[in-house]
Amino acid sequence: MSTIVIDHHPDEARLKELGVSKWPTWSKEVSVFPWVFPEQEIAYILEGEVVITPDGGGAPVTFAKGDLVTFPAGMTCTWDVRKPLHKHYHLDGTLVGRIARRIKLFLKF
Repeated sequence: MSTIVIDHHPDEARLKELGVSKWPTWSKEVSVFPWVFPEQEIAYILEGEVVITPDGGGAPVTFAKGDLVTFPAGMTCTWDVRKPLHKHYHLDGTLVGRIARRIKLFLKF
């Protein structure tokens, strides 16, 4: 499985190229919870600090305000939101494709 990739404090040209300002946002209070990434997600962290521990013994990864983070498709992990999180995010694929992946994923449980 792929790993989490972090670009610490990318320049404005990179963020503009990706269209980050047009991505939806998501927020989460301080908490710990399990998560699955059905498709690749790219997130730009506006506020907060998070430690993610991949399932299966992967090393914890920390990211915070100003980081551009890429999560690989299929990754399961535990989120530890240590400072309230606010992020822009982009999911790969079409809406129909994302729905189909989620249905397949949850039918396995």
